Amino acid sequence: MLRRSPKKQVANANFISSTDTIAAIATASGAGGIGVVRISGALAYHIAQNILGHCPAPRHAAYLAFKLENDEVIDYGIAIFYPNPNSYTGEDVLELQAHGGIALMQLLLARCVALGARQAQPGEFTRRAYLNDKMDLAQAEAVSDVINAATAEAAKSAARSLSGEFSLHINALLSKLIDLRMYVEACLDFPEEEIDFISQGRVADKLAIITAELNTVFRKAKQGSILRDGINVVLVGQPNVGKSSLMNALAGEDVAIVTPIAGTTRDTIKSAIQINGVPLHVIDTAGLRETEDEVEKFGIARTFRALETAHIALLLVDSSHGITEKEKSILDHLPQGIAKIWVHNKIDVSRETAKFEQISQDGHIFLSAKTGEGLDILKTHLLKLAGYQPAGESVFMARARHLDALKSVEKHLQTAMHRMSSAELVAEELRLAQVSLASITGEFTPDDLLGEIFSKFCIGK
Repeated sequence: MLRRSPKKQVANANFISSTDTIAAIATASGAGGIGVVRISGALAYHIAQNILGHCPAPRHAAYLAFKLENDEVIDYGIAIFYPNPNSYTGEDVLELQAHGGIALMQLLLARCVALGARQAQPGEFTRRAYLNDKMDLAQAEAVSDVINAATAEAAKSAARSLSGEFSLHINALLSKLIDLRMYVEACLDFPEEEIDFISQGRVADKLAIITAELNTVFRKAKQGSILRDGINVVLVGQPNVGKSSLMNALAGEDVAIVTPIAGTTRDTIKSAIQINGVPLHVIDTAGLRETEDEVEKFGIARTFRALETAHIALLLVDSSHGITEKEKSILDHLPQGIAKIWVHNKIDVSRETAKFEQISQDGHIFLSAKTGEGLDILKTHLLKLAGYQPAGESVFMARARHLDALKSVEKHLQTAMHRMSSAELVAEELRLAQVSLASITGEFTPDDLLGEIFSKFCIGK
């Protein structure tokens, strides 16, 4: 079933009623200086009266005692009441800010539940904000992205999406798409002249303009997707070629053990780093060789599994002997289509110069993980190979589903271009493109997709 806004109704039985009053601890788990309990729903005013003695004036912070049923004081803190519809969720919202002790927060939450609220599900506050038209779906997803941003650039990108910048681009495209679809469908009233109508309406030209604008949005969204999800980089090679040393050099700290003993690394070691604000998930792996050691065999098997989810494989070789048949045999184990860079390490020993060379289809980088010489060349090429091109303030956060939807729109527009001889076929492709594009902001959204999106939020958001 598809749902259309602005009238959004929950029809999926997997979700608890959205008319209940909900409550949750909105601050991070664990003890803190300040903790916040958030309540949303029709009982928020009633809960305020019972815990505080009276409900504070709308949107005014009040310093009050938070009390139990027997008037025993739980704590003193700040209470703010936001009457509907001018609140985060569009409902009556009460926020209770107290000291952030774990037991105290749980006691305050239990008091809210005793007064008629139920504990909120993950993402339920933001889900209600979406259902009550306080934000569209792309903005709602950006709430989670702002919270979970791993770098400053990712946080700024997510903030732009939260402010509605991504949605603004999508809605502008959607408006042009709908106008063109309306014109083409009007042509269907004159079947004997439909080719002339399509020609006179410059349908092909308008399709080309929309496609060009779509490609621009896609490029910006792809950059945001890289900022959000990062790049998975796996270090692969024979034992003692310097994989762990390179891992430590990229991370800027000793995250992997380095010894001259072959087979020291027996399991995958992961480290999260960033290059120019782009998150990189670097995985050091066991050296690939024939071995009778069962533990080392297990580590080698994990190496191959790590490659299955990698975006880029760094194939390390010792620069003193270069690429041998053993190194070439590694290529047989690489997933088809994975990007790869040959890294010739230990140039401090072979006395070569740090450089990048393009040989056939592969990039070759000469560096020293020990001295750091050539490391900047590798970092630059990693971003380039991943397809990341900084676009300044214009990049907005996007997810895999957004990119898939944009690709679907492009496919339907291309099909429409090839079926220009039939207004009916063009109209159908434009309709399908509209549905795909509208799914980004949630104008048309399957219930099961909403469940998947909001279930990944933290409780209290």
